[in-house]
Amino acid sequence: MDVAASEFYTKDGKYDLNFMKQPNDGAHVHSTQSLGQLYKNYVKEFPIVSIKDPFDQDDWGSWASLLASVDIQLVDDLLVTNPKRIAEAIKKKACNGLLLKVNQIGTVTESIQAALDSKAAGWGVVVSHRSGETEDNFIADLSVGLASGQTKTGAPCRSERLAKYNQLLRIEEELGSVQYAGETFRSP
Repeated sequence: MDVAASEFYTKDGKYDLNFMKQPNDGAHVHSTQSLGQLYKNYVKEFPIVSIKDPFDQDDWGSWASLLASVDIQLVDDLLVTNPKRIAEAIKKKACNGLLLKVNQIGTVTESIQAALDSKAAGWGVVVSHRSGETEDNFIADLSVGLASGQTKTGAPCRSERLAKYNQLLRIEEELGSVQYAGETFRSP
């Protein structure tokens, strides 16, 4: 589930779900606690295994509170593929997955280190494309090379996305016997 909560985080530290921009009576405005409870209810009711960006990237306490109360993967903007933020998240127990975007940190070497640090903490790693992506299929290779078990490439509806999926199929064909990570996707 990709929430993108930073997009509806308000200056007063609340989350405004009034997306239709109807007259705002406050019924759609959530505190961090009530939004966290909404997620917990969804996790109980639906087979959700991962939530991306459930809170604002600097709302550390809400991330940690949700992680302590659900057994799912929490990933995204909190970390921005930055080793210092990864170390802080490990210390605060704020999430348990890295959304690895090579262009956020700057180099492949730093990206690999971010993945290794995350895996050492027992986290899942999701190798991700970026909006405005090209048809370069390197992230498919990186995802397999890091044994991430997860990739975020988007729906296969445009050529830059299909390029990544096609590369994954070529890798599978070349390797021969490949085992799908399945339920072990967080630690294949």
